[in-house]
Amino acid sequence: MIVAENLGKQWKGFSLQNVTFQLPKGYILGLIGENGAGKTTLLKLLLNVYVPTEGEILLDGRRYQQEEEKIKQDIGFVMQEDLFIPGFTLEENGDYYGKYYERFSKGQFLKLLHQFTLNEKDRFGKLSKGEKLKFQFAFALSHKPRLLILDEPTANFDREFRAQFLKLITEFIADGEKSVVMATHNTQDLDQIADYIGFLHQGKMVLFTDRKSLENRYRIVQGERYRIKNLPKQDCIYIEEKKYSWKALMRHRRWRNYEKELEVHVPTIEELMCCLLKANEGKRGEFLC
Repeated sequence: MIVAENLGKQWKGFSLQNVTFQLPKGYILGLIGENGAGKTTLLKLLLNVYVPTEGEILLDGRRYQQEEEKIKQDIGFVMQEDLFIPGFTLEENGDYYGKYYERFSKGQFLKLLHQFTLNEKDRFGKLSKGEKLKFQFAFALSHKPRLLILDEPTANFDREFRAQFLKLITEFIADGEKSVVMATHNTQDLDQIADYIGFLHQGKMVLFTDRKSLENRYRIVQGERYRIKNLPKQDCIYIEEKKYSWKALMRHRRWRNYEKELEVHVPTIEELMCCLLKANEGKRGEFLC
């Protein structure tokens, strides 16, 4: 579905560098990283809002340079910017922008608005931030895309709608023909739905892997100070010293047995990101992971 090869973008003092990854059909990619790491820049490159300074993007084997109109028919998006007309009602916005999509279904669009508790007669400019994101999501689904690109889509959703949103995303890819790229700070969402994780740091993709490999690769180990200090140093990525116990992020080995007095678990995405950022704080050169 998506192939990014040595992708780069120079933009207002920021540099996205040598980003390479592949996302197959039928999977969800979660993009993580601190503010300013390059997540939104990468999404805008995938949307062809930005043109790469170097490298290329293939979507189903197609390049924007040759088939931009066809590619855009297959992409739905939810972005943080207000991209719709403030003075138009939701229905008017749907009619206006829907005419650019061959597979747009007004019936599906109105059905989704009602499902998301939005009134089609309300003006877009009067909506709250969360309601605007709901509207974007309804519009994106209503033209039957094959790829969804989502920038912090759940940031302003309440718990109930967030659960509904995540369910719809998993249903979207269920036929194995569609994919999702989602950048978010709500890493708990990715714990639930992501198949692949891409970790961006200072404009570089420092980690790209499927979830199964991630779960096999790392462990959080907690226990008494002397037990943590006895862990193999070559596989110890980060140690956090606490008053009553220490915590370590370890590269896991299948044959490794940990002392029974130690608490061991697979890190959440949030734990992994935080530990890796702390392990590399102030360092130059290759990212330690």
